[in-house]
Amino acid sequence: MVRLAALFLALVTTGQATAACRLALVLALDVSSSVDPGEYDLQRIGLASALDAPEVRHAILRGAPGDVALSVYEWSGRFQQKVHLDWTMLRRDADITGAVAVLAAMTRRTSDYPTALGSGLGYGAQVMARAPDCDRRVIDISGDGINNDGFGPDLAYQHFPLDGITVNGLVILGHDIEVLDYYQRQVVRGPRAFTEVAQGFEDFQSAMARKLYREINDIVLGALSPAPHIPPQ
Repeated sequence: MVRLAALFLALVTTGQATAACRLALVLALDVSSSVDPGEYDLQRIGLASALDAPEVRHAILRGAPGDVALSVYEWSGRFQQKVHLDWTMLRRDADITGAVAVLAAMTRRTSDYPTALGSGLGYGAQVMARAPDCDRRVIDISGDGINNDGFGPDLAYQHFPLDGITVNGLVILGHDIEVLDYYQRQVVRGPRAFTEVAQGFEDFQSAMARKLYREINDIVLGALSPAPHIPPQ
């Protein structure tokens, strides 16, 4: 009887470990001066719609074992960041629905600051320091331009606690011809890091949905089938 009880306890403990948080995901949105009000709305609505996409909901709730924790902030100048969604565990459809509502109602903090990408990454490290204990830690930073204010990503990686964190990029084409190469060389970093591309702000929702699907499922393109096309809602 004692052995059976010990075995049962071990199985329960293993099940609890398996069901722990599998991913802490931070989404960082570029709201620098190059992003006009209409483009900001495309990001705001696009992010909310991408999180609400059926394929993304399925990946969060019925994908690999374990929970997904999400936080969202905006960034622009060196001291211009704002958390819109603090750490939220996405365990049920209602949790996702609540997060979608918060993101759809975001209000931009500022619109007249440059692109301090290094500071944006450093802020992401501070947000991640408050994250739940999860198996994977990912910062996803989107933007339409290269760093033009303060220190760059290289110094952020030297001076902020970003080791062990994967940094992915969502590059928005159209404003800066250097942005894709810059993100690939200077920004993305860590295990399974990748860059997703939006063909302008009008494509932001589709690109974000593809990226979320891939991040949540921890997909390595070439090793597994790519994410399906997720049409705008």
